[in-house]
Amino acid sequence: MLNGGEERNRIQKILEDANIKIGSVLSDVFGTSGQAILEGLLENKLPAEEMAQFARGRARVKIPQLVEALEEHRMSDHHRLLIGQALRHMQFIEDMIGELDKEIREKLKPYQKQFELACTVPGIGPDAAAAILAEIGMNMSDDGPFATCHHLASWAGVCPGNNSSGGKRKNTRIRKGNRWLKATLCQTAWAAAATKNSSFQLRNRRIRSRRGAQRANIAVGHAQLISLYWVLRLGVPYQQQSQQTREQERESLIQHHLRRLAELGYAVN
Repeated sequence: MLNGGEERNRIQKILEDANIKIGSVLSDVFGTSGQAILEGLLENKLPAEEMAQFARGRARVKIPQLVEALEEHRMSDHHRLLIGQALRHMQFIEDMIGELDKEIREKLKPYQKQFELACTVPGIGPDAAAAILAEIGMNMSDDGPFATCHHLASWAGVCPGNNSSGGKRKNTRIRKGNRWLKATLCQTAWAAAATKNSSFQLRNRRIRSRRGAQRANIAVGHAQLISLYWVLRLGVPYQQQSQQTREQERESLIQHHLRRLAELGYAVN
C-alpha cells in the first residue's frame, strides 16, 4: 500500500504530465490554496484566471504566476481520474492514522504522567514521546531493565564506542541498537538543536564545528535520552541548565576558538 508521501509525489507527476506547474509556484501543493486549485481542476469548469483566485493568504501575491502555471493545461479525464483516486487514498490514510493516534492515546492513559514528563525534554513532542516510551518502557528505577542511563544509551545505539591507542582517540562507530528508537531520536535531535538558548543547541554547535553535523545530531540525541532517563527516574520535569552552567559552556567554547585562532597564526587580545 502506498503511503501519503508517495501519493503526493504521484499527484505531482500527474500534474506535470498535464502541463500544470503549480508545484513550482506554491510551496505546498496540498495546502489550502493548492487543494482549492486541485478541486477546480477536477471540476474542469473554470478558466485559469478564476482558479488562480482560489489562492489564500501569502499565496495571493503569486496569482499572476499561478495563472501562467495553469494556462494551456492538458488535463484529461484520465488525469482527473488518477488524481481523484490518489486524493481519496490520501484521505483514507489520514483517517487510519487518526484512528491509530486515538488508540495510542488510549493506551497511554495509564502512563499519562510519564508521557507528560517526556514532553518536557526540548525537542520531544507528543508523537516522539509516545514512540520513545513504547520502545524503552516507563520503568527507569533500580529494578527496571536499565541499570543506568548509560546502559539505556548503549542499548539504544546512540552511545559511541571507545577506540583509543597511544593516547589518541581513533574513529569510532555507534552501535546498531534499536533502529526505531534511534530513528526517532535523530528527528528529535534536530528539533532540540533548533531550540533557542537550550543546552542541546549549544552542544550541537560545539560538536558540529569539530566533528560534523551527523555526529553532532547523534550526540544531541544521546543527551536527550540521558535527560529523559532522569526525568522518568526522578519523576520531575526537565529543567534547563542553570545560567552559571551555560556561561561555563560559553566560556569553554570561546577558549576553544581562541586556541584554534592561535594555531592558525592569529593573535587575539
